[in-house]
Amino acid sequence: MAPPNTIDAGLTHRHIPAPTPSGTKPTFERNYQLPEFTIKEIRECIPAHCFERSGLRGLCHVAIDLTWASLLFLGATQIDKVDSLLIRAFLWPAYWIAQGIVCTGIWVLAHECGHQSFSTSKTLNNTVGWILHSLLLVPYHSWRISHSKHHKATGHLTKDQVFVPKTRTQVGLPAKAATEIKQEDDHHADLDEEAPIVTLFWMVVQFLFGWPAYLIMNASGQDYGRWTSHFHTSSPIFEPRNFIDVIISDLGVLMTLGALIYGSLQFSLLTVTKYYIVPYLFVNFWLVLITFLQHTDPKLPHYREGTWNFQRGALCTVDRSFGKFLDHMFHGIVHTHVAHHLFSQMPFYHAEEATHHLKKLLGDYYVYDDTPIALACWRSFRECKFVEDEGGVVFFKK
Repeated sequence: MAPPNTIDAGLTHRHIPAPTPSGTKPTFERNYQLPEFTIKEIRECIPAHCFERSGLRGLCHVAIDLTWASLLFLGATQIDKVDSLLIRAFLWPAYWIAQGIVCTGIWVLAHECGHQSFSTSKTLNNTVGWILHSLLLVPYHSWRISHSKHHKATGHLTKDQVFVPKTRTQVGLPAKAATEIKQEDDHHADLDEEAPIVTLFWMVVQFLFGWPAYLIMNASGQDYGRWTSHFHTSSPIFEPRNFIDVIISDLGVLMTLGALIYGSLQFSLLTVTKYYIVPYLFVNFWLVLITFLQHTDPKLPHYREGTWNFQRGALCTVDRSFGKFLDHMFHGIVHTHVAHHLFSQMPFYHAEEATHHLKKLLGDYYVYDDTPIALACWRSFRECKFVEDEGGVVFFKK
């Protein structure tokens, strides 16, 4: 048998897709050409030290973030002692925003634990991850399990776990053949345009409550045909062997809720709201904004069975920058997400170096978007409405 055709890709070789039996290559929306990289060649382009994990280094990052959160909390205890109402009206929002940023960083570190990229010790990873995520009302193991499935099937229309696109028929549009939409106008299918105020309303709802809604009722997740929740042991997300992990996760969240209720009774609900609930809502905002923009963009393909593979799915994400300060506080989760999806056990502090090498290999298949975040968010909400009911490779349309 003749060896497969290859072309020079700079650092290594890429395999050219074999022709179909008829002798022609399959065609996809927008004349998309499938990436044909192997995991082996992608991994080989990244220096070996980038995959080394250090529990001590991970714990140092946890200590730094917890120190910042504690200092902000202690500082907030002094706000109501300030006589000026105007100054208090400035200091409380400043605390909420700052604490929301710091706690989002803590959430990311717990997420690292769930991927076992925090250290080489599974016990340390799961202990630190369970504590940190429980403090933020996240069922650690339950979400770790579903998030692992997301990573294993990113970009797959029937197996991915979150931000799963709706199809043309699911949004109530007639089949493409029946509407006879011209190819050049197909990207602008005839969904009724939402008024900007309606779009803004749904953006606020999603950013503030989308994260708990996903955990509680699988909002925007894969459709399993029945009620699905991260808190229920019989949820279709889980297998029987996950029973104890789900119970432990629920107990962690219940303990935090119990502490919040106790605090409300001892001090007041208003006090708990000012110190914890409002910053928690800011964490929700950042989490949904980050993950939404990572996986919902007009440039990203989605695959069906037969066309999808792990490497292609892992490339169905966008790197962005929220600015150097936020990129740092969020431990690189925003601007190195492609590397994270390719190698989720790579610690975050090596991901930027890995991304540098990935860019050289992946070329145009590495997606980076420098659109201002507010505009990118608005564009994705307005333009990413549905995908076609058929096709091996499909893109969002509006």
